[in-house]
Amino acid sequence: MLETASAAALQLLVDLSFRPSKRRRRQPVPLGPIPALHSLVVTLASAVIFLGILLSALAEIRDTRWSWRRTRRTPVQWLLCFPLGTRPSGRVFFWSYAFYLSRWLHLGRTFLEILRGRGLSPFRLLNQSMLLCMSFLWLEFSQSFQVLAILLTTLLHCVVYGYRFWTAVGLRGACFPLVENCQVVALGCNLVCHFAVLFLHLLNGGCNGIGAWVFNSVLNGAILMLVLRFYVHLQRKDKDNRVGSPGPGADPGMDKDL
Repeated sequence: MLETASAAALQLLVDLSFRPSKRRRRQPVPLGPIPALHSLVVTLASAVIFLGILLSALAEIRDTRWSWRRTRRTPVQWLLCFPLGTRPSGRVFFWSYAFYLSRWLHLGRTFLEILRGRGLSPFRLLNQSMLLCMSFLWLEFSQSFQVLAILLTTLLHCVVYGYRFWTAVGLRGACFPLVENCQVVALGCNLVCHFAVLFLHLLNGGCNGIGAWVFNSVLNGAILMLVLRFYVHLQRKDKDNRVGSPGPGADPGMDKDL
């Protein structure tokens, strides 16, 4: 059921995105404060999920640490590598499911951009599709590393969407590309953690959900390449054409694609 709904929503997203390119562009729909309110809701939802899964993970570590003495497993190892046979139930996976549902809330920004009459880049379509797919796989296969991934992602969304709300209500933005820099840092941390998961899987006799982890690693690699490609292009553009660069806090391109 969830897979069918995901496929239908993504198909609708693709149709809405590319249909305007085949005919004359429609006039933008005035949205008023809706984009700012959407950014505020996403910020609050991300903050709740961040605190929820953080407290749940700490409680899970406290309650199950006694059973790790035989295997000499540490809390950091548990965060990176779930033991084989872990089932998607309990307080931690409740917040994992909440994170999956929040991905549909993020899609609202995509539809707002469509109503504004703005074209959607291939990066945005790929990024949104991958993140929705990855969050489903985390929950479905009890994939290792998902606790740290959700913590990192929700923290990133708190900063990014909080900043978008800040600028949407007319406050002064940053004098550097905040959104792009945050995403590059988050993807760099994500890459380091993926190497740690692989090391623990080979050293400790296996991590749960490693098949889904391999698939997600491929998707993360594709996102990382797209982000780095855009980041390098942005830096070159800023150096070549200072006059045509946007003002403080504008965060073009990827700011619309996160």
